[in-house]
Amino acid sequence: MSRNNEVASVLEAYADLLEAQDVSYKPNTYRRAASNIRDHSAAVEELAAEGADEVQRIEGVGDAIASKVVEYVETGEIEELEAEREKLPVDIEQLTSVEGVGPKTVKKLYDALGVQTLDDLEEAARAGEIQEVEGFGPKTEQNILDHIGFARQAQERELLGNGRPIAEDVRSFLADLDAVERVAVAGSTRRWRETIGDVDVLVASDAGETVGEALTEWDRVDETLDLGPTKTSVRSNRVRIDLRVVVDEEFGAALQYFTGSKDHNVRVRNHAIDQGKKVNEYGVFDVRDVEDADSGQRVGERLASETEEAVYDALGLPLIPPELREDRGEVEAAASGDLPELIEEDDVRGDLHAHTEWSDGDLTVREMVEGAAEFGHDYVAITDHAEGPGVFGDSGLSDADLREQADEVAAAREETDIIVFHGVEANVDADGNVVEVSDDVLADLDVVVASPHSGLGEDGGDQTERLISAVEHPHVDILGHPSGRLINDRPAMEFDPEALAEAAADAGTALEINSNPHRLDLWGSVVQTAVEAGATIAVNTDAHSTSEYANVEYGVHTARRGWAEAGDVLNARDPEGVREFLDS
Repeated sequence: MSRNNEVASVLEAYADLLEAQDVSYKPNTYRRAASNIRDHSAAVEELAAEGADEVQRIEGVGDAIASKVVEYVETGEIEELEAEREKLPVDIEQLTSVEGVGPKTVKKLYDALGVQTLDDLEEAARAGEIQEVEGFGPKTEQNILDHIGFARQAQERELLGNGRPIAEDVRSFLADLDAVERVAVAGSTRRWRETIGDVDVLVASDAGETVGEALTEWDRVDETLDLGPTKTSVRSNRVRIDLRVVVDEEFGAALQYFTGSKDHNVRVRNHAIDQGKKVNEYGVFDVRDVEDADSGQRVGERLASETEEAVYDALGLPLIPPELREDRGEVEAAASGDLPELIEEDDVRGDLHAHTEWSDGDLTVREMVEGAAEFGHDYVAITDHAEGPGVFGDSGLSDADLREQADEVAAAREETDIIVFHGVEANVDADGNVVEVSDDVLADLDVVVASPHSGLGEDGGDQTERLISAVEHPHVDILGHPSGRLINDRPAMEFDPEALAEAAADAGTALEINSNPHRLDLWGSVVQTAVEAGATIAVNTDAHSTSEYANVEYGVHTARRGWAEAGDVLNARDPEGVREFLDS
């Protein structure tokens, strides 16, 4: 894993500070570079080690930005960025996480009220001071106040897409240490929860302090929080890493315990108690002949501890996949032999939601098709944005554009061995209408993804009827990112999952898991509801560049969190099976 996300975030903060200072054109240049660095297949730190010229291989990264990237990788800071922070000493990332507060708003509130932090912003809003600033008013002030709570909650947890690469990096680093016998990622990261509080890593070793010291000396560590023989905590790129060290004999029990969730562990514990057993991070123990089972952690006869499989087996259960451990019926299903055979990454045979330079993607149709083929897909759907409210900039396609694009898609189809579907991502308006694309064009397309892009705020109330209207549209094949959420940035729209799932199942419309780590929409519990209702799931990446096809892993693990089997997922079917679904 690379430092691409880290470097991209730094450049985005720089862009926000420049925009706040009313610098023209540069902010967008830095944001574009940040986006391309984040999506680039090569590790930016490896390119930086070769010099600025190598960094410039990334599209949209010129000499000035490349030099700053090299400076950051080598020193941990950018001198010009620090100078901008001195001019505007605010927590720009924290403040702009509040809905409706952009960089220029931050600057105005700093100049007028001295607002530097989220606490300052909340204090000013509650005191009624913001509405007194020129250009603001009571409604704006109340909107800021209404969204501060969401912003605070978002800052407490990191995106899985940011935390997972760090977790894999630290796991790989520790696995190479001579003192480490076994290592695994644990916690919510292992369960593939969409956000994580920290990264939990478990190590089997007889030299805990040596392992902990090695972690603190890792070049990716910014701060040591705690160092000890059994637990060490550090911070890397704002993410806390908690290392726990256990003896090899108890590694399996510890991995089961520290993977969680808490509710799952309570359910497993109660299941053990019913059998006269005790389960904890040290193993499974038979305590039927123990007078006081709570007198110690290792009392009774130890039945299992070395592996997770053995721990669950000692309780009469098969191994429960980590993604299911949320206390949503998985222990009962395991006990009755009804656990699902969860979908695997290799089951996904294509992507039915991808964008090109025709709308807001980075590459040509042919490049996106070739990228899908190189990724190993059997098919891909080109589904650029149609015109409509909420679509970024003026990037949406008209009916005439879509008909013209059909020729380019046909040409790409002739030049590749994979199946290429031509489609569109159309906007679902507030009334559930699929707008800005005529019915005759929709009828001619292979696949229609309909997604909400406007009217996504919390004030919209229950959106169930809007989404049901979309799935019942005769030309809609897939409902894209149904809630419209952006994790930690924009809340999900409210809707009734059961009603939507039943409507989708009846209409023969697939419900999308958008695999972009900023979305993961739908999410586990709602996917489970959809699967139970018999609705079809589509695991798509919404790729805007070829590197984003790899995000399918996040979608697949989200599907697994929703108890989905391969048979539940549209793009686990072969091309003929997908055609049959789309034509039905």
